[in-house]
Amino acid sequence: MLPFSLLLWIVIELVIYFFLGLKLAGADAPAAAAGALITLLIVRANQNAITWLFGWKYATAGSWPGLWRSLRVMIGEYFAFLLTFLLVIPFERLWLPADRLNGKGRVVLLVHGYGCSRGVWWLLRRRLEAAGCTVATISLFPPFTSMGKMVPLLHDRIEAVCRETGSKQLILLGHSMGGLICRSYLARHGHARVSALITLATPNAGTRLARYGIGQNAREMQVDSLWLRDMAVEKPGVPAIAFRNPCDNYVMPQDNQRLPGARNVDLPPVGHIAMLYDRRVAALVVDACKDLENHR
Repeated sequence: MLPFSLLLWIVIELVIYFFLGLKLAGADAPAAAAGALITLLIVRANQNAITWLFGWKYATAGSWPGLWRSLRVMIGEYFAFLLTFLLVIPFERLWLPADRLNGKGRVVLLVHGYGCSRGVWWLLRRRLEAAGCTVATISLFPPFTSMGKMVPLLHDRIEAVCRETGSKQLILLGHSMGGLICRSYLARHGHARVSALITLATPNAGTRLARYGIGQNAREMQVDSLWLRDMAVEKPGVPAIAFRNPCDNYVMPQDNQRLPGARNVDLPPVGHIAMLYDRRVAALVVDACKDLENHR
């Protein structure tokens, strides 16, 4: 599973940095350990910076806020990146216990994005539950296979959630790639089990960054890929809201997040990962769930 694989990768990486400090820099053990941690944080900062370079290069005209506000967004995204990939996903079970499917209120199924797992929803799940929702999650595995191969996993989870909650339908909420998998599910299985669709920063028309990603799903998220061209002719078939992040650092050009046939709404400036923890975004999602349910 992804949490274990990611934890193992982090441990191996730290061990390599530690021994490089001992052997090449001649540091003692405490200094080598501190150097390993600092090196890890610098490497992650560089990884994060690369996404922003792409975000700027391929940005939709007029998307970016002013300089100081952009810097705040970038700093927030870096800390969200560290939190997600160093602490949350590797220790997922500590952050996100099993789903509490009591069937009270509207039922929402959260579908994570590329290279992530259900753990990323730990805070948004709390906020949705506080608003009276029953919230289900799913981890899509293996993480770098074709998106089409992930759809049966989503189908099985939808059926299980409806069965456990007694609900005939639920709301699908997908972040990034998760929104594409939700759309593919609707194209294959229809909307008998789905009352509404919400996408968060989903590359509905692809993203330039996907060219450098790992796996078949990254190939499918490239701008003008055959997978996306096929999906373009498929309308949601249910009430839908597509949230567009105007300064997104993973999905660019940012207008590619728009979804024809959906109500397209701009988010406040926030990073692609940081939006999962942002209180303003959570409030918009809660309002969207209520609004879509009221207009079925």
